Amino acid sequence: MDSCINDEEFVSAINELFNEQIPFNKILGLKVETISYEHAKVSIRMRDELMGHYKRGMLHGGAISTVIDVAGGLASFMGVQQKMQGGTVEGRLERFGRVSTIDMRVDFLRPGIGDWFVATGYVLRTGKKIAVTRIELHNDKNQLIAAGTGTYMVA
Repeated sequence: MDSCINDEEFVSAINELFNEQIPFNKILGLKVETISYEHAKVSIRMRDELMGHYKRGMLHGGAISTVIDVAGGLASFMGVQQKMQGGTVEGRLERFGRVSTIDMRVDFLRPGIGDWFVATGYVLRTGKKIAVTRIELHNDKNQLIAAGTGTYMVA
């Protein structure tokens, strides 16, 4: 994890929440790679079940959109956390239940071909109620596959 967050218990709880407690994340195989107050990285491995074009072996656009949304939501959550440092882990995680997608745009730039993909969400602005993020999805060859912007309710 990034050195910006010194609370190992909090980071561990976020990983548990995202990687183990959200059923859809588990089905897709999403994993939190790194988190900081400025960005979040979420990965997904290519599997036959996630293929959108079986002849070309491409990642489905819905899987691409989902990993972009998850990285943006996690980045938004961390943007809020930066403003409310301190308090109990339970109190800080309670805020996660309030994060929801308001709007999202995804631009598909290249075919989703690769063994694994990493979406990196960057916080552009975090307000009292709304957060805006920019997200990029790269494949294992570091090619930019898709880019997105997301607006999230964080209050």
